[in-house]
Amino acid sequence: MIKIPIFEHPYPIPMKIKTLFIVAFTICALHVFAQDDIDNIVNGSVKDAEYLLKGYAAPVLKAYGTTLNQGWYNTGKAHKIAGFDLTFTGALAYFKDEDRSYYVDNNKMTNLKLVNSANVATSGNVPTAVGATTPVPRYAVTEGGTTTYVDGPVGVLEEAGLKVLPSPMIQLGIGLPKGTDLKVRFIPQFDLGDKVKFNMFGLGVMHDVKQWIPGIKNLPFDLSGFVGFTKLKLDVNIDDSDPNKRVILESNAWTLQAIISKKLSVLTVYGAVGYNGAKTELGMKGTYTFDSGSVTDPISLRETANGFRATAGLRLKLAVIAFHADYTLQKYNTLTAGFGINIR
Repeated sequence: MIKIPIFEHPYPIPMKIKTLFIVAFTICALHVFAQDDIDNIVNGSVKDAEYLLKGYAAPVLKAYGTTLNQGWYNTGKAHKIAGFDLTFTGALAYFKDEDRSYYVDNNKMTNLKLVNSANVATSGNVPTAVGATTPVPRYAVTEGGTTTYVDGPVGVLEEAGLKVLPSPMIQLGIGLPKGTDLKVRFIPQFDLGDKVKFNMFGLGVMHDVKQWIPGIKNLPFDLSGFVGFTKLKLDVNIDDSDPNKRVILESNAWTLQAIISKKLSVLTVYGAVGYNGAKTELGMKGTYTFDSGSVTDPISLRETANGFRATAGLRLKLAVIAFHADYTLQKYNTLTAGFGINIR
């Protein structure tokens, strides 16, 4: 049987995966947490690892993609030709109670079994990455007729001191002819220390559709259509002696929306309805050798988050500086706020 390190005491989520989540969260906080010591590793099967990690990580992977669809606009009015805005935005995704635990079915695992306080195998609910840090689930690991007991993973988000999933964004909007805005998000690859690489690219187009609708084009509000796409990649080296051993997070998100807004002096009220699509993948890459053999690219997780959305927000524009905040109802309700320089 080929095995991979699954647990570390007291959190059996692979340290490599746990490090990825912590790095992702702390990018948003603009600092990096120190890694814990990797001790007391217990071996488990790849199949069992993927089963547990899929349930544990699912809420974070889904919400991560959803937040990439935030912060594209704060008005339904396009710039004049050559007008522009440079906007900094932060989004906070909220989780529901149902996201804080997942059900572990022992019948779906081979070498690992969830046990109760009496060490009796019992299927049940355990914390996800956004769940509580207590109680700590316990697992029995059986190999060669010998059974040992290890603690299971708990809420890494709460452990990091966070209740929501933050996501920062920076973008440039440029006015084009015919009431069209081109919006660009771009962060070239940069390194966080020696182990982490991060990059992002996004492209969006907002177009004034009111001008093409007879009977309403002269009414005192703005109405635009918007489509946008964002791609993010986070690459973490997990072995100082082997640069090929990595954990990679990739997220692709797109959104299609209709935006309406009304300017009232320095205040703009805006709203939007539309549809989101997001796919986030988490993979453990490289070849890992154990006593019983070796395995290449042992962990591969994929989650999607698709669905309708509705947004309501306010923008305050003082000279060329604009502040905005909005709230979006969607799979993971999201609060978004930011500021920027806005010309024409």
